Amino acid sequence: MNDAGRTSSVELACRCGQVRGRANRIDPREGLRLICYCRDCQAFANHLGRGADILDEAGGTDIYQLAPTKLEITQGMDQVECLRLSDKGLYRWYAACCNTPIANTVSASVPFAGLVTVFVADPSQLDDRLGPIRARVQVKSATGPLPEAPPHCQGTLRYMLRLGRKMLSWKFTGAGTPSPFFGSDGSPVHKARIVKPG
Repeated sequence: MNDAGRTSSVELACRCGQVRGRANRIDPREGLRLICYCRDCQAFANHLGRGADILDEAGGTDIYQLAPTKLEITQGMDQVECLRLSDKGLYRWYAACCNTPIANTVSASVPFAGLVTVFVADPSQLDDRLGPIRARVQVKSATGPLPEAPPHCQGTLRYMLRLGRKMLSWKFTGAGTPSPFFGSDGSPVHKARIVKPG
């Protein structure tokens, strides 16, 4: 991490390398890293056939929540597709070439993107560039015993308050647009398929 503001770029790539991108001006204070154990994140990973290498031993997904303007797809946008697990579910973006998850978003008007960290090109950079795990959420849906909580892990309420403050800041500073996932009219760049969890 550089010393000037401690910000840096994080290179992103799908498993086969056809889709590449970058998370710009990132440091551990810019977003929130967490493990989500919700059933929808599990269903997304399993639908892509990637559960074994995305989910931890208790069914959790490592996610870094950040402002959409920090994300950029630099190669392979034609391979980026989207699905939703219900009509009103999150937009879940992935690289169709090798079924690598990319990020989860709510809508063009909500300044939020949950970068799935398996899309980070160099996993050894996770702790340094994105920071430690700050929270574990939806733990009631864990599929096995939870591992020991990381030392920096916060309670759910503290995490939600912190995320709320960040999203308000992103909203007021215009950090929701431009987004690689939504056009200037607010429509998703790729029509989402509705996939009902089985």
